[in-house]
Amino acid sequence: MIALIQRVNHASVSIAGEVHSQIGQGLLLLLGLEKEDTFSDGQRLIRKVLAYRVFADDLDRMNLSLKDISGELLLVSQFTLAGSTQKGLRPSFSSAMPPEPAKALYEELVAWVKNEYPATSTGEFGADMKISLENDGPVTFILNS
Repeated sequence: MIALIQRVNHASVSIAGEVHSQIGQGLLLLLGLEKEDTFSDGQRLIRKVLAYRVFADDLDRMNLSLKDISGELLLVSQFTLAGSTQKGLRPSFSSAMPPEPAKALYEELVAWVKNEYPATSTGEFGADMKISLENDGPVTFILNS
């Protein structure tokens, strides 16, 4: 499982020209699922995201987490993160989880994280989404389960 997180001042997901969800200050989490990933992998990774210290404290050091600042989380499925770019000029998605089990796992993780951290909004699995954001910093990290 691969998570790309971006610290944002605000972010939104639009589907078919309509705003589907939006957040203020917080984290945009793009989540790529791979074939061997499990629900417990996702829980562990998302817990890390929620506790990852990427927000400035009073001394302007990255020392505060999303939870510490009561920020918002925007969770969006992103299968292209599982793409291998090691060979050739076209990514290979052979390690990506197939759509049906990926959708089931994503939806299970969404239900869990909304219970764990209610300030969570999401995209829609498999939809053609347009993501708008203002990256704060910019601050971007890749985390793996």
